[in-house]
Amino acid sequence: MYAIFSCVILEIEGISRYSLNDTLPGGKELEIVESAITRAQEMAEKIIQNVEKVMVGKTEVVRLAVISLISQGHLLIEDAPGVGKTMLARSLAKSINCSFKRIQFAPDMLPGDITGVSIFNQKIGDFEFRPGPVIAQVVLADEINRATPKVQSALLEAMEERQITVDGVTRKMPSPFQVLATQNPIEYEGTFPLPEAQLDRFILRINIGYPSPAEEIIIIERQQYIHPIEQIDHVVDASDILMLQETVKQIYVDDLVKQYIVSLVGATRRHPSLYLGSSPRGSLALFRTAQARALLNGRDYVLPDDVKALAVPALAHRSLLSSVGQSQGKDGRTSIAEILETVPVPGALPGR
Repeated sequence: MYAIFSCVILEIEGISRYSLNDTLPGGKELEIVESAITRAQEMAEKIIQNVEKVMVGKTEVVRLAVISLISQGHLLIEDAPGVGKTMLARSLAKSINCSFKRIQFAPDMLPGDITGVSIFNQKIGDFEFRPGPVIAQVVLADEINRATPKVQSALLEAMEERQITVDGVTRKMPSPFQVLATQNPIEYEGTFPLPEAQLDRFILRINIGYPSPAEEIIIIERQQYIHPIEQIDHVVDASDILMLQETVKQIYVDDLVKQYIVSLVGATRRHPSLYLGSSPRGSLALFRTAQARALLNGRDYVLPDDVKALAVPALAHRSLLSSVGQSQGKDGRTSIAEILETVPVPGALPGR
């Protein structure tokens, strides 16, 4: 853990030390901003606690899922079968009272199976659009790497532009809109690895991991009679999520922290273990998720620690290993961890 000079802390924390009569950029009074952030943090905590009724012992995983949601980003969940990837998506959708659709990807799927198709209706004598499962507020793309690249690309427009085009007609996605995609990193037979362009659309990539023995006993006991997913109810509404997403944008980010973000991303383009580093989209992802993490921690400003905590889930999947890195048995996560050790933190004490 790097130590931070007090002068840097004072500069970064400065936004929370204005008098109530001072105003922030845009003319918003600090009192209003602080009130909105406090209310937003309380809502976010309600979501986390509700999802944890289903996801036992996975607080950090749930927090990252909520961070991706309020950052208006999509989430890639990469782990072995049976660890709760689907339950995470379902419980999150249920907690925020949003429409939920699940797409089970398979090699024989067509793009229309995702976006929807126009069917001729004999009663009205015209074609009518039948929406596909992607038109929902929370979409679970289960085993996304089992679909062909053509089908995978059908998600790109929806994920990036938040719209789909079928038969020349463009339709907007509902708000909020989030795709949670899952893939098994172990079983590659009959799969189609996601191209870099699509991986880059996911704001974070996370792993759930196996529970501890004590946590696994709790899971067994909770599911003896009924699954916890059937018992939870929503704690916020879709309108609250839209408010959260707007509040995240108000979190203050100091210039030094912005420089730190750019330095980390720039280092991925020069690291010897990486053939291809992160694009500016990685900088934007790290910037926005750091704001969301600060909000979850009850702060109206971002610290370098927020950036460090999110560097691996935000950047590892955006970086390709070089032949040197592959020969050394590394992966994107270890390379990003090495970068965190070498790029100096703003205001860090020498030698720390």
